[in-house]
Amino acid sequence: MSTKEEISKNAGMLAELTFSLLATCQEKESRLAEQHGLTQAEFRCLRLFGTEECLNNKSIAERMSLSPSRLTRIIDRLVKKEYIVREINNTDRRNMCVSLSAKGVEMVRLLNQSYLDIHKEILENIDESQHTPLITAMTSLLTALKKWVSKP
Repeated sequence: MSTKEEISKNAGMLAELTFSLLATCQEKESRLAEQHGLTQAEFRCLRLFGTEECLNNKSIAERMSLSPSRLTRIIDRLVKKEYIVREINNTDRRNMCVSLSAKGVEMVRLLNQSYLDIHKEILENIDESQHTPLITAMTSLLTALKKWVSKP
């Protein structure tokens, strides 16, 4: 088999794998969100708050690839559940500072721990000798994807 044929064959397999991986990861997120009484969008929104104290609505919308109106509905639900608080910017009323409440900090801690536990369980189903090569390959894939996405 020629190099071009091999690349085409591998590209097809990679395309199918990444499609299946995305769908399966979305299902994983959906189940985890449901276990904590959240929608998948609420889960993803809360996970954005790593160590950052305050995020503005524009950056959240961009990072989640959502319209401002869709984000507003998600934030409204998270405020109602008392996981986040928002403060309107006095100089620009369209811009808000969104931060975790004490209850939200605890929920994010639980989500992060649950997320880690799921991945430990996943790794238990993979031969230990494959863990490092898997992480290395996935890191390379992510780097290549980011490079492709960043192209104009």
